[in-house]
Amino acid sequence: MTKEKPIIVWFRRDLRVSDHPALSAACSACVPVIAVFIKDDIVDGLGAAPKWRLGKALEVFTQTLARLNIPLILREGPAGDVLDALITETDAQGVYWSRLYDPACVTRDTVIKADLLSKGLEARSFGGHLMFEPWTVETKTGGMYKVYTPFWRSVKDRDVDVPLAVPTSVQPYEGHLESADQSDWALGAAMRRGGVIVARHAQVGEAAAQARLADFIENDVSDYVERRDIPSTRGTSGLSENLALGEISPHQCWHAGMRALHEGKDDSEVFLKELVWREFAYHLTHHTPHILDSNWKSDWDKFAWNEDADHPEVIAWKQGRTGIEFVDAAMREMYVTGKMHNRGRMIVASYLTKHLLTHWKVGQAWFDDCLTDWDPASNAMGWQWAAGSGPDASPYFRVFNPVTQLDKFDRERGYARAWIAEGQGNPPDTATSYFEAIPKSWGLRSTDIYPKPIVEAAKGRQRALDAYQGRGF
Repeated sequence: MTKEKPIIVWFRRDLRVSDHPALSAACSACVPVIAVFIKDDIVDGLGAAPKWRLGKALEVFTQTLARLNIPLILREGPAGDVLDALITETDAQGVYWSRLYDPACVTRDTVIKADLLSKGLEARSFGGHLMFEPWTVETKTGGMYKVYTPFWRSVKDRDVDVPLAVPTSVQPYEGHLESADQSDWALGAAMRRGGVIVARHAQVGEAAAQARLADFIENDVSDYVERRDIPSTRGTSGLSENLALGEISPHQCWHAGMRALHEGKDDSEVFLKELVWREFAYHLTHHTPHILDSNWKSDWDKFAWNEDADHPEVIAWKQGRTGIEFVDAAMREMYVTGKMHNRGRMIVASYLTKHLLTHWKVGQAWFDDCLTDWDPASNAMGWQWAAGSGPDASPYFRVFNPVTQLDKFDRERGYARAWIAEGQGNPPDTATSYFEAIPKSWGLRSTDIYPKPIVEAAKGRQRALDAYQGRGF
């Protein structure tokens, strides 16, 4: 047994070994390193798809760490109690971790840090999940940014930390530590049969994320501006699922985009702006955490949205059976792949909150459960942007017409055909896979007749505008 006291690295949504400040700092201390993942109440509270994706990520990350000769210890229970027990077992000198920024994680981590420090132990939190710590970006008057464009201008010329290499000098802990069997956690149980379908489309782990980034920069970023809004093409990076669990860092993505920009691939700047859009979501979450569960603009508290998640119109929306092709194709893409094209996210959110006059929190909760690239800040901001209740929001009177949007971005209907099987004599696998992924209780078949619109585009728009006017908007 080594005599040096080990450092515990507590992994959460940072499942990588490159550009990992907490891991690098622990390794550079030249003491044994213990890696732990804790299944606490925050993990237990994840929706079906995010929890399934986390399980897949942990399986791959366990192998990644093993190549550094670091076992990943799995423990279950309140995080503070688990860490205390592990410190007692190992005589560890402290705990390092990567910061998270949603209120639940901030509260948990603050309590744990104070407790560890009070016991004379090290408790160090590091960046890595974001490029810019939210409290370091301020307006000229020292306040927060409420609009994206000025936020972008304030950070676009900032130095972004150069990504750290994979640690090359790692001292393993030589003692035996009990670890839970991940299969006993059944992280994918709530996905049921859908997990098998979604697994075909997931690219899990750090190596897959790095390959995906390299492929995007090499082959797709030059046409990013033209193709990123075309849902039938491969025009986006697809990195959202990897960023959500920290299988790749935003710093790595930023520097890859900057290299492409300096090489003359001008569309790379728009890719960089998308990375900063994610930063903006966390900036807002840090300064105004109520964005996650309440109207960011309090004026919207008086608006009489439908809040019944089981309303027939909402059920049709959830099932991708609204009769509006763009909405239905996007919802079905989510059930088959675990993700949804960004243009589709705007359309389905606008349709639910405006054409169906349903509260954005109903849609947010559904996405919380269904997206493998779920991110608390981005999901909340996206829904409030679409609904009109959030910062830098789409104006309340902007009601996307999902029919003309499809004409504009899917003129040949390639996207619609890819995901909607009804009415096609020989539908593609992507469309039929929807029926394999959804709950059997929905009782849907590819031979069903495609429904007529539950609310037609023009009628829904007028209904929304009438409702806004009646409430004084």
